Amino acid sequence: MNAEKILEALDPEQREAATALVGPVCILAGAGTGKTRTVTHRIAYGIAKGYYSANRVMALTYTNRAAGELRARLRGLGIPAVSVRTFHAAALSQLEFFWPQYAGVPAPRILESKAKLIAQLAEAQKLHFDSGTIRDLAAEIEWRKYSMLSLDEYETALETRPPISGVSKRANLELQAAYEDAKIKAQRLDWEDVLILTLGLLRAEPRALAHVQQQYRFYTVDEYQDISPLQHALLDAWLGDHSDLCVVGDPNQTIYSFTGASSDFLRRFSSRYEGATVVQLTRNYRSTGQIIAHANRLTRGEAGVEPLQSMGEVGRAPLIQGFENPAEEAKAVARQVRSRIDQGAKPHEIAVLYRINGQSEALETALAEAGIDVQVRGGERFFSRKEVQAATRAVRAEVSVQTDKPLFQTVSDIMRSLGWAAAAPETAGAGRDKWESLNALVMIVDEMPDGSTLSDFANELDERQRSQHEPLRSAVTLSTIHAAKGLEWGEVYLIGASEGYLPITYAKTEAELAEERRLFYVAITRAKSSLWLSWNRPGQQSRFFAQLQGAN
Repeated sequence: MNAEKILEALDPEQREAATALVGPVCILAGAGTGKTRTVTHRIAYGIAKGYYSANRVMALTYTNRAAGELRARLRGLGIPAVSVRTFHAAALSQLEFFWPQYAGVPAPRILESKAKLIAQLAEAQKLHFDSGTIRDLAAEIEWRKYSMLSLDEYETALETRPPISGVSKRANLELQAAYEDAKIKAQRLDWEDVLILTLGLLRAEPRALAHVQQQYRFYTVDEYQDISPLQHALLDAWLGDHSDLCVVGDPNQTIYSFTGASSDFLRRFSSRYEGATVVQLTRNYRSTGQIIAHANRLTRGEAGVEPLQSMGEVGRAPLIQGFENPAEEAKAVARQVRSRIDQGAKPHEIAVLYRINGQSEALETALAEAGIDVQVRGGERFFSRKEVQAATRAVRAEVSVQTDKPLFQTVSDIMRSLGWAAAAPETAGAGRDKWESLNALVMIVDEMPDGSTLSDFANELDERQRSQHEPLRSAVTLSTIHAAKGLEWGEVYLIGASEGYLPITYAKTEAELAEERRLFYVAITRAKSSLWLSWNRPGQQSRFFAQLQGAN
């Protein structure tokens, strides 16, 4: 592609960022300002201008979904050779390559389930925890390791850590020690170990480090506000003495400090890298003016971050209301969602967000009673479903068959053989769920380039499975706010925004409350055109609503 043509799709600030090709670059990208477009066009422009060789560029993300999106965007720009990986995938690849060379044996395998091992160790110590407590213990292990703390250092840090309900500090420490011992005995690694061991190996073996630094020279890091000290130490090792690093992030979307993430690296980027280019993207192309006005109210006064400017229509004001209890709130949301779908709204353009998973129970019941299909983020993975796996195998089996039929007809014929039909079943249940899965695969055909073959389609399915890039389903999304980050919907319902949930009960310090406010901001900025904000405890609406009053 012509280099200058690549820039035509960018606004002035995006273009400034995309043409800053040398040295350290920091892109402060507010919600909905086109950060993925900017970084992918920057990479494509740098390659087209001859600044980068595609095989020496590494783009790093935190989720497989984000990696899949970046990879697809680069393919669309004619740049298929760039390595786009999560930090964990990049580290695992290096560990599996170098470990046999220096240890003489294959690298240890990844632990199947952190939670399962913790539960077994707790039972062995006569401790009986529910699944929520087990998840909290797993998260605490991740925080310790991402923060690069030994068990002795963690014991000191425990004095200021939020307590885990039902778990004493002593039990916590003993379980974590037992967890590490059990992994070693089983010769297994968790994902944090992958980063720790890769970093240790590269620091200990100069030849391995030189190999990596020679292989990759130009780095891009997405969502840089979410980087942990451990990930940053590994990034520093990969960079070495070079500073060809482009980072993109938004301090207002720092919501993962409980995992060890720190926005300090983003905020102090220009101090660490003297002469760094810093570009702010503030033109929001996602949300209406009314929604952005409310979002800006929550971030007013944040040092060094400019308010967003909506590039869309003014739109209607968000609906803000309270309810007597969660059941009433859920029924009201279900009635509204049912009405919107009956009016022609697409279910996949609607999302209901909440602070913690436990808030979804009443909502799921109310939506089911209203005959509304839902998909819960964090539930069963799409590509793990039996019907999806069967469809993928069937597509692969037909690749070698010669046919002149259009791709859509070929794919739809395969899906029909598995029970799909052009019309959706009228009743909910397992049959409808299976149809939704197969229909989602059929819809992928519409996203394929003209002239694509069945082999291309099969490769697309394989790539999406590897990156967990799930297709859209015709269903309303239910999600925690954390899991919704990076996504967008036409209509968003934020429920249960009451004291005790948002902010969460254990948020006590100024820093913890500031993160809860940013969580509210993330929820608001997921919405394109319609926003519903509600609480379900009389007189206990979130304190953050006070900041929204007067937004215009």
